[in-house]
Amino acid sequence: MPLHVPPAPAPALRSVLTALGSPTAVREARTPSLRAVQGPVTPELPLPVHVLDSVSAKGVTATRLAGWRFLIRSGDRSVAAAETRLTPDGWAFSHFFEGPYIPSTERALAQAETLTQAYQPRLLSVPGLYMLTLWLHGDPTADGAAGHPAATDLLVPLAPAPPGIAAHRPHQVADLLPVLTLRATPTPLLGSPA
Repeated sequence: MPLHVPPAPAPALRSVLTALGSPTAVREARTPSLRAVQGPVTPELPLPVHVLDSVSAKGVTATRLAGWRFLIRSGDRSVAAAETRLTPDGWAFSHFFEGPYIPSTERALAQAETLTQAYQPRLLSVPGLYMLTLWLHGDPTADGAAGHPAATDLLVPLAPAPPGIAAHRPHQVADLLPVLTLRATPTPLLGSPA
């Protein structure tokens, strides 16, 4: 079933296109693969990036939209990613980057394409665990910038995943969220040193 990628805000896309057209922005980026590219590059697959701020005792999640991430393609491969963020003046380019999350995102998206249900892909960051997941939202027509994970949505941890959590294995939110909550909750210190 094809994924229904939500449209990015036009100003977010324009800010990435402007940065890609700026020799200074590309040259100063910490992305050797982007600086070394010969030929045109294009921003593709815009995904809203949500941050998991908290989980209540009832399992209700509090997320916020942090930005939009675009994979930067050159020919048939992604060479980097670009992220935008919301400022008081609207959407603005934030930075280029590369690393393991780019091929991991592509792999997770390819896996999601083989599912029988239609989903809307998003990214969900879990800062307390230094974890990023592909969030497959069950309502493909929803506003990609709004909402929170439903119990039946799928989360696919991207590599590198935290120890004990398998990357690229889809989990329903209802199954994975309690594990993430438990792992992200600091353990109180018992007693004091002697």
